[in-house]
Amino acid sequence: MSRAFENRISSQPPQRAGAREWIALAALMLSVILVSVDNTVLSFALPQIAEALEPTAAEQLWIIDIYPLILAGLLVTMGSLGDRIGRRRLLLIGATGFALVSILAAFSANAGQLIAARAALGFFGAMLMPSTLSLLRSTFLDREQRRLAVAIWATCFAAGAALGPLVGGILLAHFPWGSVFLLAVPVLIPMLIAVPLLVRESRDPNPGPIDLVSILFSMAAMFGVVYAIKHFASEGLDVIGVASFVVGVTFGYLFVRRQFRRPIPLLDIRLFSDRMFSGGILVNLLSVIALVGFLFFVSQHLQIVLGFDPFTAGLILVPGLVIMVVSGLAVVPLSRRVSPHVVVTLALLLSAAAYALIAIVPQSPSLEVVLIAFSLLGLGIGAAETISNDLILNAAPPNKVGAASALSETAYETGAVLGTALLGGILAANYRLVLVLPEGVEAGDSAAAHETLAGAYNLSERIGGELGRQIMDAAVAAFESGVTITATIGALLMVVAALVAWRKLRVRADTNSITQP
Repeated sequence: MSRAFENRISSQPPQRAGAREWIALAALMLSVILVSVDNTVLSFALPQIAEALEPTAAEQLWIIDIYPLILAGLLVTMGSLGDRIGRRRLLLIGATGFALVSILAAFSANAGQLIAARAALGFFGAMLMPSTLSLLRSTFLDREQRRLAVAIWATCFAAGAALGPLVGGILLAHFPWGSVFLLAVPVLIPMLIAVPLLVRESRDPNPGPIDLVSILFSMAAMFGVVYAIKHFASEGLDVIGVASFVVGVTFGYLFVRRQFRRPIPLLDIRLFSDRMFSGGILVNLLSVIALVGFLFFVSQHLQIVLGFDPFTAGLILVPGLVIMVVSGLAVVPLSRRVSPHVVVTLALLLSAAAYALIAIVPQSPSLEVVLIAFSLLGLGIGAAETISNDLILNAAPPNKVGAASALSETAYETGAVLGTALLGGILAANYRLVLVLPEGVEAGDSAAAHETLAGAYNLSERIGGELGRQIMDAAVAAFESGVTITATIGALLMVVAALVAWRKLRVRADTNSITQP
């Protein structure tokens, strides 16, 4: 009798989420949007930061890259730490630290202080992201509701990256550049109040001991590899970049070997044996490279080349942002009828078409071309990231959901680094290589103009007259000459991502949906 009762209980469907859980989801999404916005909001603030703090080209790239670099290096560690001490607790610690450091960043007096503050934001941001995704698994037990919740999460993350320029434009139209950091405070305070009241604590019941050696190995591996790629993009192939890459790969090998040998690993490497999981990770990585790289280019193009103020430039991206949000949510019912490898492949090919459109226009991309390209990119990435995150989250066992979420986030943040370091670095290197300034420009001014497009713009405004116009014309021509190369590489990356999706995201013969209960 007792056994029959147990069988009847175990066969009942999972409890469906109610109003409390959906309100909790809204609270969790505040931190997701904030961290995602921080990946791209500075792109629109760069001209003002360059004028106020006068960073070198290297410092300017570090201001952008240090945040996702630290995030990527710590996400695996923080995901596993959340499995152990509690995912909600880690989220609240991270949110508190993020808000406090954001205040310090807003009042940085020089580039060095801003870089240090961005690094600290990356540290606390690494506590936020894996916690939010893993808490969805424990909050939404019903498969269909969880799929919708993951769609909202993925849409918020992708939309946040695209929302960064708009938010930056609105703030910069009325306030100094430090306002893009102070935004974190009013966003996180409601979350710090709501999450303890609405979100239940979740952790691994048998987490095992904290493995400090594995933590150090994972950090060294991520820092080494990502820094090397960033260095190659900005400085070319040299001893520093090669050494960093070798160090990163070596520690990565040691980390993987140690995980296989430990009875309870920090990160279960066997998760990658599931092709849905590994395919979803690769799709996330390549999609974010494309999105962040596009925003890095288009923010400068709209403001400096086409001459729009930050607010107007942000508004121009709104249609693509709306399409991204709608695409991420609309793909949920479609995914019940069509295999994920078909949906994701088609979505990524749309994103490839966006870059191809930029690459093939015979002149500098017009406003209309930018609008169409960003809309295509948003349509593709919105759908692809929703499905890939659903696959990642459901491929992991419940007790490893924090680590799996951390891997998904690592792909996101590594993609954010590569979007600026790889695509942005290629664009910057080509600019410095082909820029030819008119006669009459002093050596010191020439060096500043060769650093960045914003530097050339500031120089042209300061000199003025016919010489200032010639400087700006030369700088714009040099910048736009690299757009075709960068856009072609972006299109190829999206084609590679589509091939990965076609091969790895095929549904097994024994299932007709993208996830199992």
